[in-house]
Amino acid sequence: MSVDQILALARGKGWRIATAESCTGGMVAVALTDVPGSSAVVERGFVTYSNAAKIEMLGVAQATLDAFGAVSEEIAREMAKGALRHSHADLAVSITGIAGPGGSEFKPEGRVCFGLARKGAPTHTETQEFGALGRGMVRAKSRDHALALLLGALS
Repeated sequence: MSVDQILALARGKGWRIATAESCTGGMVAVALTDVPGSSAVVERGFVTYSNAAKIEMLGVAQATLDAFGAVSEEIAREMAKGALRHSHADLAVSITGIAGPGGSEFKPEGRVCFGLARKGAPTHTETQEFGALGRGMVRAKSRDHALALLLGALS
């Protein structure tokens, strides 16, 4: 999967992209903006590591956080939709997960939830279980999966 391909497809459609990232801390935005000319496509990135940031910057509901926790498809959905609402983007990807070390019986290390929102289309969510690969590897796999989701939405 090529970031150049993502940017070219988005440019061809006249679409702008926003990111809403928690456990990756902006790695998707960095990957996209490493390419010269990406400013024609990348609208903005939100790094919402804390629950307060998710609420304040993306409009995530406290009730959703209370009911499902930050690492859930429900929160990934609200993050992606919030990134669209709080930007001028046409397509947004979100990531929330447990990069590690740690986790729990109910939310193990390596569980990452993704959201993909597009104007005028239903929001897609999914969960990947990367496993206890170590913080750096979980974050890298999460970045790559989010980029693949963007590529799929643009193809």
